[in-house]
Amino acid sequence: MADKSGNTEEDHWDSNIYQSAASFVPKLATKVLGWLDVKPDDVILDVGCGDGVLNLQIAETLSKGNGRIHGIDASPAMIKTSQGDAEKAGVEKICTFELLDATKIGTKSELANGTYDKVFSNAAMHWILRPVETRDEFFTGINSALKPGGIFCFEMGGQGNVAEMRSTFLAVISSRIGIEAARAADPWFFPDEIWMTKALEAASFEVVKMEKEYRPTKADASGIEGWVKLMGKQFFDAVEEKKGKGEREACEKEAVGILKTVCESQVEGGGDWIGALQD
Repeated sequence: MADKSGNTEEDHWDSNIYQSAASFVPKLATKVLGWLDVKPDDVILDVGCGDGVLNLQIAETLSKGNGRIHGIDASPAMIKTSQGDAEKAGVEKICTFELLDATKIGTKSELANGTYDKVFSNAAMHWILRPVETRDEFFTGINSALKPGGIFCFEMGGQGNVAEMRSTFLAVISSRIGIEAARAADPWFFPDEIWMTKALEAASFEVVKMEKEYRPTKADASGIEGWVKLMGKQFFDAVEEKKGKGEREACEKEAVGILKTVCESQVEGGGDWIGALQD
């Protein structure tokens, strides 16, 4: 947490698949929501809102006052789901959503005008910060969206996150297309606390609280197979582009086999796939 001192790319997300393979993501946000400490009159920007589950949860508090929350995400599928669910819940005036690349916040005058009390992000920044060339733009955009004294509160994968999965993907993919191509397909950036502190301070934030937590998590309803196919999609896309669909399926199967060996729980006879699962 810190105190302030039209996407044309392929959509890699399917909200229905996400909810069966990674529904644990919003459920694990208890601590960061505690840090956010939502008040009824807060005006909040949610960066990388995904399917909007947390936005609807936050809206319960905001509905008691004059607060509102605006979610942005680069996935058309996620934004469509978010908007539909907000309408069904009757909170579409409190919860609004917008299709937007998070690195472009600073280019949107209606966002970058210092009107937000709080900027919030859960399980999104390790995707957003992957491109080196837009990292500074991202942080300065967040800063421009906040009122003086506003806070930026976020959760993301840190150094070592999903290490078993990432290592497996890189090994399986590089055996088909080479290590450099596999690294280029890797969609994640998992920094340590030192890197993040320096990045925040360079963007004129004062770091108030930061911690790294080991959080082993059971696989969701679709099992390790669902997680592998959803989170590893960009790795497997790179293989299919060069080697074809058959090789993609072989990679998926091989990755699942490895991870079932590495991540199977030994508690009560096993069967639950447990690792540092995150998204």
